[in-house]
Amino acid sequence: MADDQPLRSVLATDCGSTTTKAILIELVDGEYRLRVRGEAPTTVEAPYEDVTAGVLNAVREVEELSGRTLLREGEIIRPQQGAEGVDAYVSTSSAGGGLQVMVVGLVRSMTAESAQRAALGAGAIVMDVLALDDGRRDYERIERMRELRPDMILISGGVDGGETRKVVEMAELVAAANPRARLGASYELPVIFAGNVEARELVSHVLERTTALTVVDNLRPTMERERLGPARAEIQELFLQHVMAQAPGYPTLMGWTDADIMPTPAAVGSLIEAVAGREGINVVGVDIGGATTDVFSVFGGTFNRTVSANLGMSYSISNVLAEAGLDNILRWLTTHSDPRRLGNDIRNKMIRPTTIPQTLVDLTVEHAAAREALRLAFEQHKLLATELKGVQRQRDIADAFGAAGAQSLVDMMALDLIVGSGGVLSHAPRRTQAALMMIDAFEPQGVTRLAVDSIFMMPQLGVLATISEEAATQVFYRDCLIPLGTCIAPAGTASPGTPCVRVNARIGGDDIALDVPAGEMRLLALDEGQVAEVRIDPTRRFDVGAGRGRSVSARATGGVVGLIIDTRGRPLALPSDAEERAAAIRRWHEALGAYPDGADEAGAEAVAS
Repeated sequence: MADDQPLRSVLATDCGSTTTKAILIELVDGEYRLRVRGEAPTTVEAPYEDVTAGVLNAVREVEELSGRTLLREGEIIRPQQGAEGVDAYVSTSSAGGGLQVMVVGLVRSMTAESAQRAALGAGAIVMDVLALDDGRRDYERIERMRELRPDMILISGGVDGGETRKVVEMAELVAAANPRARLGASYELPVIFAGNVEARELVSHVLERTTALTVVDNLRPTMERERLGPARAEIQELFLQHVMAQAPGYPTLMGWTDADIMPTPAAVGSLIEAVAGREGINVVGVDIGGATTDVFSVFGGTFNRTVSANLGMSYSISNVLAEAGLDNILRWLTTHSDPRRLGNDIRNKMIRPTTIPQTLVDLTVEHAAAREALRLAFEQHKLLATELKGVQRQRDIADAFGAAGAQSLVDMMALDLIVGSGGVLSHAPRRTQAALMMIDAFEPQGVTRLAVDSIFMMPQLGVLATISEEAATQVFYRDCLIPLGTCIAPAGTASPGTPCVRVNARIGGDDIALDVPAGEMRLLALDEGQVAEVRIDPTRRFDVGAGRGRSVSARATGGVVGLIIDTRGRPLALPSDAEERAAAIRRWHEALGAYPDGADEAGAEAVAS
């Protein structure tokens, strides 16, 4: 097509670890819309060992559903010819375990942490972080590199003009280990050096004979500044040139695409960044999968991503049980299940990862485990999404008494939007269940919008934005993002039943005044597309953004759930007594219509029998 002509159609795929998803986007009456979606098993492993087989199978399903011809002689027809083919084809990938990176730095909480943020932001899974202060001996670090066999290694260390000798020592450890790459022992392991510019020549002398070394700008040129862009860009470039080139079938797939193949998490992260930038808001996004849970955040324009590689809803669900503990999962259930039976139910999901809940009891157990996986992943995210460590700051009285905390960038009172993605959220039988899971796990404060990815197409839209930001944005807001509504949650605690907040809302010309005591949840009808002017008057124990006891006026946007008022307190603390806790959870479920009427009682009877 001519450069000045808009794309008439785009085919996008996401090659996941188990499933390859394909979507067809078309220009209809001047607007880009999702036409159909298809999927097929990923074929990167034996007996196929060719990722393009799964891609073609997913595209064939799109052909059947759309009635259009997209393939000819086993290849995607491009550009569009009449009603056949598409104008562009793009793809993301996390097949084969995604991009796995090992980070090497000097100080774990400073340069090594900056390198970790760079790798995570590029869509990588950080296998381990080696640093001079990690408590390990040299031979243990060497053994660790040989054992893990990463896709690439990122080395950082030293501000420009700073430490040189120890940076070279860490490079020498990498050379001594001489680790083999995960996807092939026949090529040199990609290594990126992003440290002190004065150490470049020495590091190059040590590593260029045994590795495929690339030198980029320093991640921490000064203690007060972090520059992650060059390292992130190089990680993605090496992922394409080295890692993907070794994976079965990827050289062919790269020849088909009209833009570089992106790691799936990097594509999702770029879309979250784009949303935050376009609306000028603070955003938290989460993608909870079968093996991992990715959390993304943008606060004050600063992007962070973390991946909890051991927290997921199928392959890693036993790790959720181990890390959260059985009691923390049981606390979300209204039934008094035998703990041994519950543990076995969760482990069965691990060994049969493709199964779905068959009963309401099974569903509530899965949702309880999801809450804990999301909570743990978010706690890990807040530990890494922090201000730069090592920077001298002017201390005030709050710092002196330890109130400043870990300087996390995540400020829940300043958070504007939470976006949830992944099967357990996107495919929850009722959208209210997804909203409740995110509220329970993330504990938003003040006034926060909630949304979910309808069918998990954020990765495809993220890579589509590299060739057509207009198409990606239009489909994201019209077909991908499902607004759930708004959550009003005062921060503070009080005994259940004591006065908490008064909400005055004008909805559709009607004035509504509602007093909600502590320990409750309420739901007001506020449809998608509606905006309500609300005034929130908390009591002296509670804060909704302006300070304890101070009123706040805000605009609440509607959604498929509505306007949720949550007065259970922040931090959220469930009743310690089991019967009181179960009664409270039933009351909250009923207030939001989260589960069918009588579901909690029916579940209790089923367990008892």
